[in-house]
This record gives sequence, structure tokens and C-alpha cells, in this order.
Amino acid sequence: MFKLKQSLGREHKELITAASVAGCVLLLHAVGLLQSLELAGLDQFFRLRPNEPPEERITIVGIDEADLKEVGSWPIPDANIAKLLKKLNLYKPRAIGLDIYRDLAVEPGNQELRNTYKSIPNLIGIQLLTNDKNVNVSPPLGLNKDQVGFNNVLYDLDGKIRRSLLYWHINNQVHESFALKLALLYLKSENITPNKAKNNPEYLQLGKATFTRFKGNDGGYVGADARGYQILSSFPPKCQSLSGKFCSFRQVSMKDVLADKVKENFIKDRIILIGSTAPSLNDFVFIPYSSNLMGTAKPVPGIQLQAYFTSELISAALQGRPLLKVWPDLLEDLWIFIWSYLGTVTTWRIRDATKSLFSILVCCLVLTLSAYLAFLFGWWIPLIPSLLSFGSSAIWMTSHIAHIQEEWKRSKEFLHHVINTIPDPIFVKNEQHQWIVLNEAYCRFIGYPNKLLIEKSDYDFFPKHEADVFRQQDDLVFRTQKPQEHEEEFTNADGQTHQIATKRSLHKDSAGNFFLVGVIRDITGRKLMEEQLKRTAAELFRSNKELKLKEDHLRHLAYHDPLTGLSNRKFFAEQLCESLHWAQHNKLLLGLLFIDLDGFKQINDTLGHKAGDRLLMTIAGRLSNSLRASDTVSRLGGDEFTVILRAIPNVQIAGTIADKILTSISKPVVLDGYAIRVSASIGISVYPYNSQDSETLMKQADAAMYCAKHQGKNCYKFA
Repeated sequence: MFKLKQSLGREHKELITAASVAGCVLLLHAVGLLQSLELAGLDQFFRLRPNEPPEERITIVGIDEADLKEVGSWPIPDANIAKLLKKLNLYKPRAIGLDIYRDLAVEPGNQELRNTYKSIPNLIGIQLLTNDKNVNVSPPLGLNKDQVGFNNVLYDLDGKIRRSLLYWHINNQVHESFALKLALLYLKSENITPNKAKNNPEYLQLGKATFTRFKGNDGGYVGADARGYQILSSFPPKCQSLSGKFCSFRQVSMKDVLADKVKENFIKDRIILIGSTAPSLNDFVFIPYSSNLMGTAKPVPGIQLQAYFTSELISAALQGRPLLKVWPDLLEDLWIFIWSYLGTVTTWRIRDATKSLFSILVCCLVLTLSAYLAFLFGWWIPLIPSLLSFGSSAIWMTSHIAHIQEEWKRSKEFLHHVINTIPDPIFVKNEQHQWIVLNEAYCRFIGYPNKLLIEKSDYDFFPKHEADVFRQQDDLVFRTQKPQEHEEEFTNADGQTHQIATKRSLHKDSAGNFFLVGVIRDITGRKLMEEQLKRTAAELFRSNKELKLKEDHLRHLAYHDPLTGLSNRKFFAEQLCESLHWAQHNKLLLGLLFIDLDGFKQINDTLGHKAGDRLLMTIAGRLSNSLRASDTVSRLGGDEFTVILRAIPNVQIAGTIADKILTSISKPVVLDGYAIRVSASIGISVYPYNSQDSETLMKQADAAMYCAKHQGKNCYKFA
């Protein structure tokens, strides 16, 4: 029980510590102080994701510095754009995305570009949407609204892009993103169209994927901009080329396309994205792949970002590639609390610096791997708050353990100083039942040196039956936390057994450490004297008991019939006098029945005295069973019986009882194989109606009995 209380107390402390640390971490998380660390951790998971082959459904036509020199100006004239689009359309791509603002005509060739737009229905252009008309960038001139998607991007506080915007409502109109329009064109050939998700009609369903809408506090975000229909982008894994450079999409230059140097299979049945890759145009953004643990972050071209967005949508719809999802807030909070609790438990229960450090490192590794594996399956679970809560709990508990150990040392030193001044043997045990402090008197008493006893237990030095008693008494004090005194046997190093009285009490220091202190008194001499007195008293008691048994036996013989076991004539006479006195004192009626068996002499003469004795014993038993516990039945001798009926309410009750007796006696009795029937004649006298003295009542009952015999037997008569 104490161990249960101790365990509950420890767990109570562990839970309070874990809850306090988790609460502080959740508060830091709620105010956004951990947001940048969580986002940085997410970026590293992206970078650690295994490489995959390049995306074969998308080709980027990049406008690099060489293309700009070839053209000689920026923006590129409409004629060059028209020529590029015509070249690409010859190879029948599924969709062409023009990620270049063309809201103004750039002569020469504007009309030619417009005509080209009309000839390519699977062409998608871009626009920039804002609530400020002065900042908006209009769609390309000549493209209808179904061929335009917005390319707005959402920046996090660190300037990176980790979310994708699919839909945006402005002026009661729903606009689709550039990447979504391209993906829908590609998926149309696979007979996949956008639908409402079955589990939540507010979510978009595309093929095998349901796109969960981003909320401002999802994952590591705190109060993020959640306008429009956003999703957390699960950027497709990067691949590594033979040259060692990271890539994800096949990329060709505009110059090579115009010069027919690009293979047909690089364009046919693919999504073609046209955009700037020239550093001088400064169309670059930062994404999770931009960061390194060491070195400067490297941005990617905006056209590559759109390729990532498009590829993510297509891969999720066709292959069911996991999208990035988050846990509900309650589950995230519980996860953080669990790791905070593990931090306290790991440190508190190990209590060894080296083992604790190793366990902490292993737990941190397990936590990181768990978060990473969850990420590979599309789940973003809290890593930094969990690590912080785990580490903080471990650090706090480590400092608490250090405080406990310091107090433990001080308490031992204090106890050792105090108990050595006391002449009685004294021991101090810890919660593991080990001796931690012993005074010199105890060591002399037990016969072993202090150094040999310290940090050992009773089982190491005493017989098992004695050690079991000591452990039981120790547990009682630990369990009740109240002082206890108990007498025990104690065998010292020389094999001498002492009788001792041990008073145990529980003490607690400021750090919560428990100490069991036992003070011993040698009571061997006193116990020997007590044993001698007990033996003398036992002999006297045994003699008195034997004498009383003899007296009781003699009294029983004097007052009971030896054949039937009923009370005899002497006992009957005394009981009748006492009953009359009691009836007189309480003003109650008393009935006296005189019973004589009919034909008993004939049975005795015919079957013998032994059969007659058995008959009398049977009749005696029937009489006893027919009466109340307060009534007295006696055998006067031969076949004569009397019954004293105490406290009868009226005379008729005596007759009723007599009837009951006659019925009981008249039942057959089997003797020596013969069924014999006997009857009885009963005379009844009643106090105070017939007389007030016992002798007269007896005579009148006897006379009434003879009257019953003369009138035919097997009946009763009142006096």
C-alpha cells in the first residue's frame, strides 16, 4: 500500500512537472515564439526526404540570360513569344503555362500573339490579384478569362513560401490559381474533374486526393494569413542528376526550342511552363529546399515554384501522393504533454547521470525520427515544442534530483550526529529498506561493524523468519506513516537470540526524502520473567479447571436421570419451588403436568427391560421436543414424568400442550423389529387456581392423572 502511495506521490510530482513545462511550452507556441524554429525544422525534413526520379510530366522552358541577349530587350517582343508558343504547340503538349506578365502590348507582333492565343485553347496565362487596383496585373491581352490563373504567392515571416493558394474570392468572383488550372487541364485527359469531398463538402476532391483547407494556426503556424483556399505545400522530392546538381524538372532554354534543338518527347503530352530563369530579372523565391544547415540560402526561379505547385496537385490526384496534413490542436497538445511527461519520468526513474544523458539522447532521436517518419506519410506533427518540453522537463527534474540528493546527504550527516549521542541501539533505513545510518550501540548489539552493514538489508544478516517480520513492520510504518512499536526476535552475530521492543517512526526532510528511524530496547530478561509467570498461572488455571469439571460432573449426576438425561426428582422439586416463587412475584399462571405411560409394564415384561429402557429414552426425547425452551420436563422414576409450564397466559394453554404431548407419545415406536404404540394419561394442576404450594399442586396433578386413567387412558384431566 505504501508503495502504491509512494508511486502515486511520485507520479503526482511527475505529472505536475510535466503539465507545468508543457503549459509553458504551449504558451510559447501560442504566442508564436516557436514558429520560426518549427518552420525551419519542417524545411530540414523536406531536404532529408529521399530523392526521386525527375518529374516527367512537366518541362520548364526557361528564359535565361542567353535568351535575353539573343532577343536584346525585356520585355520580350510579342512576336518572339508567339513564335515560341507555335513551336511548342506543334508537339501537342497537354497544357502550356505562360508565367510572364503580358498585360501590355510589346511590339512588334502583338496581333500575331493574339491570334496565337486563339489557336491554343490549352494555354494558360497569369494575372496578379490584389484588392488594390493600382497593384493588380491584368491578364494577357487576347486571352479569355477561362485561360487565366493568378500566380499570387504567400510568404511566411521568414520570406519563404510553404503554402499554395488554389482559389481566391474577390468581388464575389472565384478565381483559380495558375498551377490549379494547369493541373486541371492535365487531369482532364485522365477523366478527373474537381468535386466536393465526401467527408467535407468545403474541401476540394481531385481523383485520389482531398485537399484540406489551411487554417491560420495549423502545424507550427500562429495567426498566419489564411485568406482564400490555401493548402500546405508538400513540395515533390528533389532528384539528383549525374552531374551532382539538384533538379526536379527537365529544363530547356527558349533559344533551344526556337532552334528545334529540343526533343519531341520533352514536350509532347506534357505540361510546358514558360518563365524567367535569368538572375537579372530577379524572379526568384525561397522555398524549403532553399535552406542548408550551413551556408547561404539559395532561391529558386518563380517558374520552378509554379512547377512544384502543379506537380503536387497532379501527383496527389493520380498517385495519391500524401499531402501535408496536421493534427487537431488537442492531439498536438497531448503529444507535447506526453513528451514532457517522458522527460520527467526518464530522468526521475533512472537517476544516473550517464544513463540519463544516454536515455535523453535516445528519446530525442526517437522523437525526431517519429516526426520525420510521420512527415514521409504526409503528417506535420510538432517537433520543436515536443523537443523543448522533453528537454525542459528533463533539465528541471535533473536539478530537482540534485537538490534531493544534496538534502539526502545533509539529512544523513545530521541523523548520524544525533543518534550517536543516544545509548540505545538505533538504525535509520531508506525507502528501499537499506540501512543508511547506524549508531555505535546498534553495531555493538548486532555484532557487525558499521561499514559492513551500511546499504545492506535485514535479509543479509538475519534469519529469513526474523527478516520477514522486520520487513513487515517497516512496511506498516511506511504505509500508515504513523509510529509503531512491536516486539520481535533478534539474533546477533554470535547466534544469540534476544527479545527486543522496536519503536519505528517515519521522518521526512525538506526535499521529500523519507527515513525510517528505529529505536531498540532489549527486553529479553523481562520476557523470561513473563514466561515464568505465565507457566505458573497456566498450571493454576489447569488445576482449577480440572476441579471445576469434576464439580460440574458430580452436579450433573446429582440432578439428572442417568437413563434419559432428563432432570431427576431432586432437580424437579427445586425447579418447582423456584418457578412458583417467580410466578407469584410476577403474578403469572403456572401449569404442572403429571404424566404416566399406559401399558408400560406389559411392554417391559414382554420385550424385556432393555427394550423398556429404549422406549423410555424415546418418550423422553419426544417430550423435550414438544415443549418450549422455558418449560422443564423431568423423570420422577419408572414411567412417570412431570412437566412445569411457566408463564402460561390461561388454563387452556396447558390443555393444548397436553394434547400435543399425547399426540407425540402415541406415534409408533420400533423396538426389536416390532412397531409398538403406547399412550399416556396426564393430570394437570394450575397455580394459583388449584393451590399455591408445590406439594399440594403435585398431589392434585397426581390425582387428576389417575382420574384420566380410570376414564379410558390416552387423555388428560384438570384437577
